[in-house]
Amino acid sequence: MLTTEQREQYRRDGFLVLPGFKGPDEIAALRRRAEEIVEAFDPEESRAIFTTRDQERASDAWFLGSDNTVRCFFEEEAFGPDGQLRQPKALSINKIGHAMHDLDPVFEAFTRDPTLAAVARDLGLEQPQVWQSMYIFKQPGIGGEVRWHQDATFFDSDPITVTTFWFALEDATRDNGCLWAEPGGHRGPLRECFLRDGDTISMEKLDSTPWPDDSTAVPLEAAAGTLVCFHGLLPHYSAPNRSTVSRHAFTLHATDARAAYSPRNWIQRDAGFPVRGFDPDA
Repeated sequence: MLTTEQREQYRRDGFLVLPGFKGPDEIAALRRRAEEIVEAFDPEESRAIFTTRDQERASDAWFLGSDNTVRCFFEEEAFGPDGQLRQPKALSINKIGHAMHDLDPVFEAFTRDPTLAAVARDLGLEQPQVWQSMYIFKQPGIGGEVRWHQDATFFDSDPITVTTFWFALEDATRDNGCLWAEPGGHRGPLRECFLRDGDTISMEKLDSTPWPDDSTAVPLEAAAGTLVCFHGLLPHYSAPNRSTVSRHAFTLHATDARAAYSPRNWIQRDAGFPVRGFDPDA
């Protein structure tokens, strides 16, 4: 699937941009299903927000219980001082997570794709295990910042194998909060680790290496249908969306079963709900 040049680029930069990976019909189906999930969501069930500013504090029971189900989370700026939504519910949700790829037929069909399975193998995932899926809205005007981080913080393994598959469902630009990354940054250390012990969450600091800045980071602008793959140690972030257009995206995180998956990662599976790969026949 991937050319030798693309594989070398991934090893060098820690990321790879593949335009036109998903077609308009697949994107439209995923967006329709996300709209249906949001429409069915009752805000009175939870007003949990998603934020990367203080994840220990923000990781409440609603978040922890979303590990192996499907739940909605609001943008940080969704609610006004009176506690009411500033705008319609459909324009207030930050994301849906975290197991749609296994529990929802539309999301499963998008994920269990032979072409995606081939890309995963070419990137080194011989026995991929897909642990998490997220539908991210990046709402116009209030789309929240996602601070600099590494995805291995949340999916630690020995050796580190977590790989991110990020699909642009709308055009992602500098104006509406596209991804930014540090080319080659995946060769640096893991800076922190998000640990779960029962219902207790902690963020363990591992290394004081500073996060990148504009002098080394590059924007990963992507047209709808683009797949961006990146290494779990790659530092990346996205700015707030203050534009008038949204930036929908779908993200999958996978590790290699040959690596030892940490029992302290926040998402775990057992025999009753086994972790699966990208192969539609598995």
